[in-house]
Amino acid sequence: MRILIAEDEARIARFIERGLKANGYASTVVEDGISALDLASSGDFDLLILDVGLPRMDGFQVLKALRGMEVQIPILMVTARTGVDDTVQGLEGGANDYIAKPFRFEELLARVKLRAREAAAGAATASADVLGLGDLTLDLRTRVASHAADGEPRSVELSSREFTMARVFLENPGQVLTRDLLLSKVWGYDYDGASNVVDVYVGYLRGKLGAARIATVRGAGYKMVDPGA
Repeated sequence: MRILIAEDEARIARFIERGLKANGYASTVVEDGISALDLASSGDFDLLILDVGLPRMDGFQVLKALRGMEVQIPILMVTARTGVDDTVQGLEGGANDYIAKPFRFEELLARVKLRAREAAAGAATASADVLGLGDLTLDLRTRVASHAADGEPRSVELSSREFTMARVFLENPGQVLTRDLLLSKVWGYDYDGASNVVDVYVGYLRGKLGAARIATVRGAGYKMVDPGA
């Protein structure tokens, strides 16, 4: 986790920086709000520890500017102001946490670790939202498939049935899936339509994703493979 510390009191900045380093965190210190805004919006940091009383641009202004730019870096505000109004202003303005001076480093560290756990959980969720095999990926949120076509990335929109079938294949890579299983997963057990509908949709997927990705296993069904493996 890369942490940006925006603190104009050198003694406090060194105190935080040393403590974070001792616990395995890389950090950078800036002493004014303009520098904090520039670096926090760069995408190079995972957390901003933001003092309210900064020169040139105070912490509330930095917070407002970052959220106005839709920069979603987690922000832990640090301030000597302990009034309820200031706390509410910070949290309602988009800060993720708020800690009052003076504080024990252990308290600050606990809040940093919480942000790190939240970031890890968010990354795991994002990863779980995408299935893949080789250069083929399927985004479960947008229902868009992506793969390399002639060496260039290509996005493919899928119909509802195509998406569901692609998902079933990618959730079972390399496994032979029978027509009956695909029929039940994609159309439901009570489907009473054309008997060759699975073969038809396999053909659709081959046309969109590449014929070599879905192999026919004679007498058994189909399986999705990585043609580049």
